[in-house]
Amino acid sequence: MPHRPLARALATLVAVCTAALGAVLVPGTAQAAVINYVALGDSYSSGVGAGPYDWSTCLRSQKSYAPLWAAAHGVASFSFPACGGAVTADVLNSQVNSLSASTTLVTITIGGNDAGFVNVITSCRFGSTTACTDAVNTAKAFATSTLPGRLDATYAAIRNRAPNARLIVLGYPRLFETTSCGWLAMSTYKRTILNEAADVLAAVTAARAGAAGATFADTRPYFAGHGVCAGTPWINDVSGVIEAYHPKADGYRYGYLPALTAVTG
Repeated sequence: MPHRPLARALATLVAVCTAALGAVLVPGTAQAAVINYVALGDSYSSGVGAGPYDWSTCLRSQKSYAPLWAAAHGVASFSFPACGGAVTADVLNSQVNSLSASTTLVTITIGGNDAGFVNVITSCRFGSTTACTDAVNTAKAFATSTLPGRLDATYAAIRNRAPNARLIVLGYPRLFETTSCGWLAMSTYKRTILNEAADVLAAVTAARAGAAGATFADTRPYFAGHGVCAGTPWINDVSGVIEAYHPKADGYRYGYLPALTAVTG
């Protein structure tokens, strides 16, 4: 009888020590549940094409993949500086200011506007076959020569501002199906070389992301069969000056979101 208080005390001490040892043996278990997420990038991250948009000039939509992922994962904090029309310089000059040492997850789509996305699409949609070919070749040359350095600088700046974060770089989808699409559509040739340009951009982006220790999430397989000219397209055709050739809400939900979830869980 007189030893029972001592036994209880020893039992309590053992339990405390066991719990502490468990925390040491499984480091970061508690911290892993805390997600401070920052979504950087251009219109393919801000959600152009999905609508409705916030009141900023960046055309941010809550139907983009980033807010959808944040809502599904109960993040501790979510910052959404992604902005339609952004180039790598915009990320460096303003968007990285949203990052800090407490940031644990960063996603980004960037590089398409640097490579002249708008000019290429405009030249191919409204110009001649020669104009389209020239624009695509110029963009591909830029993507393989100048863009890698810009991506390296961008990823390095993100690492510098958010040293404890996982960086996930999402690519762009192929925009088109190459099946018959009606007489008002772009020719099969134009659609084919635009898809080939998307493949070049994906290869460059994946390589630079890998060199930076980031994870590349390839969206092309998820959009396969749902490009412009598909029976059920997830990408807008010429529906408006701003939203043309950007994902619809379904494209973000069923294309981009699964691509991100596949690498994050």
